[in-house]
Amino acid sequence: MPSTSLIRGEVAALPPYDPGADPDEVAALSGSRRVVKLSNNESPFGASPAVAEAVRKALAHGVSRYPDPTGRRLAEAIGTSLDVPADRVVLGNGSENLLELLCRAVLDPGDLVVTQAPGFSLHETFPRVMGARVHKVPVTAGFGCDADAWRDALAQGPKLVFLANPCNPTGAMLDAGELARIVTALPASALLVLDEAYGEFARYRPDYPDGLEALRGLGRPWIVLRTFSKAYGLAGVRVGYGIASDPALARALDRVRTPYNVNHPAQEAAIAALGDRAHLAETVRRTALEIARVADRLGEAGLRVVPSSANFLFIDTGRPADRVARELHRAGIIVKAWREPGYETYIRASLSTSGDNDVFVRCLTGICAKDKP
Repeated sequence: MPSTSLIRGEVAALPPYDPGADPDEVAALSGSRRVVKLSNNESPFGASPAVAEAVRKALAHGVSRYPDPTGRRLAEAIGTSLDVPADRVVLGNGSENLLELLCRAVLDPGDLVVTQAPGFSLHETFPRVMGARVHKVPVTAGFGCDADAWRDALAQGPKLVFLANPCNPTGAMLDAGELARIVTALPASALLVLDEAYGEFARYRPDYPDGLEALRGLGRPWIVLRTFSKAYGLAGVRVGYGIASDPALARALDRVRTPYNVNHPAQEAAIAALGDRAHLAETVRRTALEIARVADRLGEAGLRVVPSSANFLFIDTGRPADRVARELHRAGIIVKAWREPGYETYIRASLSTSGDNDVFVRCLTGICAKDKP
């Protein structure tokens, strides 16, 4: 019997996750020792210097023992920083691990999930693994929130709602009024999952709503997801967390996660990163400057760039994005070609240092200038 006959149909039909091109392969293709990797929304400014010392001490403590399965010290540090009880904090191996746990804990086959389009692929993939149906709410022509489309989708009675703010891949954000309108339209049956993986980059904006503050006291289930992978620069150690509306929801997620899903050095790294607010503020400041500068240069070259409140740009190249990405690979640059229906001419490029960004702008505008559709 072939192994394929044993695989559930929901799993067999899933597309593989696209992490972007392999840097070693791009280096070999381009013949360049310097590969500019703009595909994974990582921070080019690194982690707080305090993180290296925390990891060193954690490793010196030994790796032969299991980590604290509750992550008590990290949960307490997060709870203190956000003024929430530690028993409402759930830790994950990156925030996408929490997306998976939510689907495992909540969804039955046939349940409806509502999310955004274009959007983060795992907001669709994990529900489909559980046999759920997924309805994707499109953005407006200007990449804004379509309040009528959201109201109609929510009226269908979803069990789970994934809402990202800012949105991946567009970088667009909901303001306080838009978030409030969606929350008001939620049916009683729905668990709201507010994904703020890129929220730190948007908090300098006066019109960006802090989701945790917006949902406090709301008499219904919700969870806000955040991560140390992006603005804190800890993508390599994988730490995400959720703040649940009540301890019972947090306990349910703990029941379906593996007991040791955040390792000891990662827990210590996150505690150190959380304590260095100055490094976080400087990362956000420098990212915002580069986002504005690169977006302006691309706009001057005639490319459509979605206004971004995150650390990446969603760019309409006006031609098949896969072809543009391959051309950029030949120049030693990695971006993510977007393949979601309706957006096949868009690429998503995360921002790097100013020098890397200049190389990217020069190569992309050169490709588009010589390859007019």
